[in-house]
Formats: sequence, C-alpha cells, structure tokens
Amino acid sequence: MTHRYLTKSKFQLGMECPTKLYYCDKPEYSNLKSEDTFLQALAEGGYQIAALAKAYYKDGIEIKELDNEQALEETAKLLEQDSVILFEAAIRFDNLFARVDILLKEKDHLTIVEIKSKSISSKDKPPFFVFKGGKDITSTWKPYVYDAAFQKYVLTKAFPHYRISTYLLLVDKDSSSPTNGLNQKFRIIKDENGRAKIIVSNDLTQQDLSRKILKNINVSEEIDFIFYERKFRDSMSFSEYINFLSTNYVYDTRIPPVLGSVCRKCEFRLDPKSIDTSLKSGFMECWSEVCSLKENEPTVLDIWDFKVADDFIKQGTYRITQLSEVDFNIKKHDEPGLSSQQRRWLQAEKIIKNDKSEFIDIVGLRDEINSWTYPLHFIDFETAMPPIPFNKGERPFLGLAFQFSHHILYESGMVEHAGQYINDKIGQNPNLDFIRELKLNLENSAGTIFRYAAHENSYLNTIYTQLKNSQDAIPDKDELIDFIKQISQPTENNKGEWEPGTRNMVDLLELVKKFYYDPLTGGSNSIKKVFPAILNRSAFLQEKYSAPIYGGNSGIKSLSFPDPMQWVQKRNNKIVDPYELLPKLFSELDLSDEQIELLFHDDKLKEGGSASIAYARMQFTEMSDQERAELRSALLKYCELDTLAMVMIVESWKNMVFGK
Repeated sequence: MTHRYLTKSKFQLGMECPTKLYYCDKPEYSNLKSEDTFLQALAEGGYQIAALAKAYYKDGIEIKELDNEQALEETAKLLEQDSVILFEAAIRFDNLFARVDILLKEKDHLTIVEIKSKSISSKDKPPFFVFKGGKDITSTWKPYVYDAAFQKYVLTKAFPHYRISTYLLLVDKDSSSPTNGLNQKFRIIKDENGRAKIIVSNDLTQQDLSRKILKNINVSEEIDFIFYERKFRDSMSFSEYINFLSTNYVYDTRIPPVLGSVCRKCEFRLDPKSIDTSLKSGFMECWSEVCSLKENEPTVLDIWDFKVADDFIKQGTYRITQLSEVDFNIKKHDEPGLSSQQRRWLQAEKIIKNDKSEFIDIVGLRDEINSWTYPLHFIDFETAMPPIPFNKGERPFLGLAFQFSHHILYESGMVEHAGQYINDKIGQNPNLDFIRELKLNLENSAGTIFRYAAHENSYLNTIYTQLKNSQDAIPDKDELIDFIKQISQPTENNKGEWEPGTRNMVDLLELVKKFYYDPLTGGSNSIKKVFPAILNRSAFLQEKYSAPIYGGNSGIKSLSFPDPMQWVQKRNNKIVDPYELLPKLFSELDLSDEQIELLFHDDKLKEGGSASIAYARMQFTEMSDQERAELRSALLKYCELDTLAMVMIVESWKNMVFGK
C-alpha cells in the first residue's frame, strides 16, 4: 500500500484551502485543474527553467527514482558524503515528504534551492513583505515562499543538527542570453507515462551558461517570519498548521470549509461543458454545507470584479439575492455609459428580479458608433512569453507576437477577412516581421481600428520598447515606431513617451462594460462569453450567418476556411458556441475556459491560453510536418474567429441601434 504523505503539492493545495485535501485524490470529484504535466510544462516553461537551473550545477546528481521509498533510500545514501549536490532529493519526516529541486550539502550545512519560473527584477527588493494591515508576505510571492518554507520545515525536522539555508532560484528578467538558440537546447517531450520530460541538447556549451539568466534570492528572513510570527487558521503556528494538514490528509478527514473569494478559483467544481454527469462538485458540497446553496444559484463570487466579496461572505451574505443597491456604493457618474459600480448592480438587479433581458445603452452606443471612421478594422494578436530567450541579448519572458488576424467591416455592410500573419519558424523572434506585416495591413486606411481588451495595446508597447532599444541595423525602424505610436497608447512602462495615437485602437471590451450587458454571460466580459450570448440574442446575426456564407467561394472572403462555414448551427434547440465548431488544437488542448483559467498562474498568460500552449508545442516539442501543418491551420482558424466575433458584435449593435 502506498504511504499517504503530505507532499509539497498537497501542502500547497492545503495552503489555498485545506478542504481541498479531501477532494484531491478522489476520482469521483470533478477536477478542472489539468493533471497533465506536459500541458503545464508547455504553459509556463517551468520544466525548461528547471533543466537550465540544473545545468548551472554541473556536478549535481539527479534522483530519478519516482517511487518515494526508493527515492528516500537513494537520497539517504548519497547524503552520507560530506559534499554533494542532489537534484530532486527525497526527504521525509513522519508523514511529511518533500522532493527538493536542488539540495547542496557541505558537511553540516544544507542549502535548499527551489526553482521557480517566475521572474524578478533588480527593481524588486526582497524581502517580500507587505505591511498594510499588519506584516505579511506579499500575495504575489506567498505561494513561492510558502513552498520553500515547507521544504525547510521538513529538512529541519529530518536533520535537526544541520544548519539550513533556503533560496528561491528565479528568472532574472534584467539578464539576457549570452548566445543564440539557448531556448531550443531544452526540448519538451512526453515520456512513456505521458509526463513531461526535458531533453537537453548535447550542444549545450559553457558559453551558453556563461551569463546566468537565473538568480538566487535568499528567503531566510521571510521563512523565519513564517516559522515564528505568522499565524494561520485558528491562530495556529506554522508547525501546528502543517501538523493539522498532515493529520487530516493522512487520515482522509474532511476539514470544514471556510468560504471566501478563494472559492472563486476552486478546481473541484463541475465543468459546464462536461458531458459526465456522474461527477461530484466539491465546491457545491462546501457551499451547500455552510449556506444551503442550491446548484447554479448565483453567489456574490459571480459578480464581475466584486473585490469586496470576502467582506460580505464574512458577514453571512452569500447569495446575490441578499444584496441591495446600497451595497454597491454607487457614486455620481457623469461619463457616458455605466460606471463599474452601476454595472455590478445591474448584474445583481437582473438576478434579483429574475430579469433575463439584455441591457443596451442605445444613446451612448449610438454616439460611440457615429464617431467611427469606415472602413472598420478588427485585429487580434496571439502571443507567447517563453522564459528562456531565443537569441543572444534577449531577455527572459520577452513578449513574442507570433500571429494576428485582421477583418474589415465596410460601411455598406460587406465583411472580409483582409489579412493574417503567423510565424511558426522554430527559434525565431517574430516581432519584427509581425509589426511590418501589421503595418502593411493597416497603413493604407484611415478607418477606426478595434481590439478586445488591453492585450494588443500592451504587445505593441512591448515591440515599441524592443525597437527603441535595439542596436541592430533596422532600416525601417523609425517608420515602425511611428506606426505603433499612431495606433496605440503608452502603457505605464512607456508613460509620457507619446500621446494616444490619431488611430488609437478602440477597445471593444470597454464598450461592452459601458453600454451592453447580457445575463447569459454570467457576469463575464470575455469575448468567449459575450460573443455566444450576442449570437443567441441577435435575430440579425442568426439570419445572416445561418447560411454557409463564410469562406470558400460562398460570399464573405476568408483566408483560413477553404470550405464555406455556417456559423449559426443549432443543437438541442440552442445555438452552438462557434468556438466549438473549430478544429481542436490537438486533443491535448481541448480545454474549457475554466481549465485555461486554472492552468495559467500568470494573468498575462491567460490571454489566448490555448494558442500560447499550441505555439509552445510547435517551438519546443518534436512533431511531424503533418502535425505542424494541422496545428498551424487550427491556429489560423482560431485567431480568425476572434476577429470575426468582434465584427459580429459590432454588426449586432448597429442593428440594435439603427435597425440595419
């Protein structure tokens, strides 16, 4: 029988919510968080960073044994040496178990090095404390510091007479690659068990490792605070809390839940798109136990951007139906459209009144539409942030824009897919070719340009900074910079560099927030929710797109759909989400929005999460030419639908406002 240890991953789960420890090993409970380590490796590059880190410690010995007991035995034998460096060392104390990324032993001194694919800048000043409302570890760094603290605790108990130091090994975003092609020397494959594995190239040289892009950060001060000052559930010390988690996990005891905003990202809830109706929902069990919540009953967690949800939950207000207008602190608002407070109350009010109708500010939206210049241009970017740079001199997590789609809507109502770009070349920074192609698509028109959310503007700022700082001879550098300034506005990092451009992109997301709300979105403003909702409401769109008029030789020009597409299709008397009509980005990427949300820890990576994973797969894994062609085709269709969705949203609004 396998021993039931509280491991690092289980400890992390218990730190998020101790009740999760009861659900995590039970297949009868739905778990939206992917257990596929291959996908996680693609998503954030952590396995590549770990492999690079180990390359810096050239004399390290890896404990490859997966069986816990055998790994413990192998580790213990190697630690008999006075001096040794171990990778994945297995350490146990009672029911606590840790695999240490890098463990250095020098006589009676042990050094823990915990590798994280999170970046740190010289501008960040450890220790990672915040003093607002009392001293604590900053929320951004808590998961990482607590992970290291757990390991130190296990080692302190297992080796009570040793001096123990603890470091986080982080990506230094102020460093740069000493060579070209460093990224491609760490390839991701699946082993025979479907787990992610890194193949390090035989061509990895000392020159590749001569300038480190990772840096050690001593977290001893933070861990001392956690050990001796920080209080946990019911005022427990860290030691008491670990024992509390360990005892309940080992004996499979369900810890009573404490509800809060942490529940918003609970993975033990049902996937709305799943066809498996036999699975249980840990989320519902917790909420029904505490407040008798019924399935699909809206809670305060469902209100868009409701940062005070915790305050209401603490006072026993769990349901949206328990709220009133005064709870939303609505202030006088002179700007066009809804304020954030008004929008939150609108969502709640419709639920309270069981009002399922959509809201549209006809006057505000009419004035906005009348300010646009035709033809209208709609663009969407797909991007990635690989932690290990592609080229010499490039920094880690350099933003790469590898794809865009461009639709045009003419004043006559004609629609066309006017342009697209994708760079799937291995190991190439696509940004220069990307921005040149985008310029060619947009420079010969004065028409209004649209994006959805801040993502496109942020990446234009990223490319602007790269161009500005580049020492390479780029003949059209000034023209490209001027183009970026023309269609964007500076982000915080480029504040004051230029005024918003004369064709500064209009953000459709901001227009949705101000002028439009549909209860079918469940409070979400994501285009993946807004577009299907509008499609279900708009008789105009349903009539137009129920015929196979898109792509092929059918009428509306498409660059990626060789056969005519019928975007409005019904299944069980309900319009099918058009994104479900697309080819999957391989079976591994058949992820719901909820799973993507949980897979990425970094908010910046959640934009187009499936596309980011697909790009990483093309870059860092072995695949056949046919697989590459299929993935490329699927990416082009995926991005094209994003800009077509923007077109349809605007078409429906114009019909609602002007009746045409």
